[in-house]
Amino acid sequence: YQPAPLSEKTLPDMFVVQISVLYKVPVIHSIVSGDEKEYFVIDSSTGIVRTRKNLKLEDFPVNFNVRATDSSDANIFNQVSVTVEVIDVNDFPPVFPSSLVEARLEENLTPTQIVQLKAQDNDTGRNGFLTYGILSGDRLKFRIDEATGILYSTASFDYEEEPREYQIVIYAEDDGIPEKKRGYCTVTIKIID
Repeated sequence: YQPAPLSEKTLPDMFVVQISVLYKVPVIHSIVSGDEKEYFVIDSSTGIVRTRKNLKLEDFPVNFNVRATDSSDANIFNQVSVTVEVIDVNDFPPVFPSSLVEARLEENLTPTQIVQLKAQDNDTGRNGFLTYGILSGDRLKFRIDEATGILYSTASFDYEEEPREYQIVIYAEDDGIPEKKRGYCTVTIKIID
């Protein structure tokens, strides 16, 4: 048996799987090995497996054995293995070390790297995998590498003829399950004469 993966937030007494047996007389179901940390309990007559306590992601997957024993003769039984996996829930949004970053950019430069932004996410796996983007600001004059978080200019600036300050709102987004989470940072870019 390989039931659907459980969330790490699954509460005690939640249904996991039902073990079904084809046999002429009633059987007694029991978990006989593999569940050393006692995460699961089985109803001896129905074969329904439920969670016994809160799940710890680092302990999974758990592979345990269920035995169905003839109710009138303990020497007649069969066993099946059950593998339960737990998926990490997206607990944390990405966080930038500072919500406001100031950068300076000389006028008349060819397109160049301005600043590298790096957010942290305390989740693991895909829940902690980050991509970057521009939420608001001048997308014609700036771009961000979605993988590295490096902000670039895409044009040269004229100190005398154009604005001397730009504000770009950057986001970092995780690839979380069940929903993606974002963190934000504002970059103020001052054009220098």
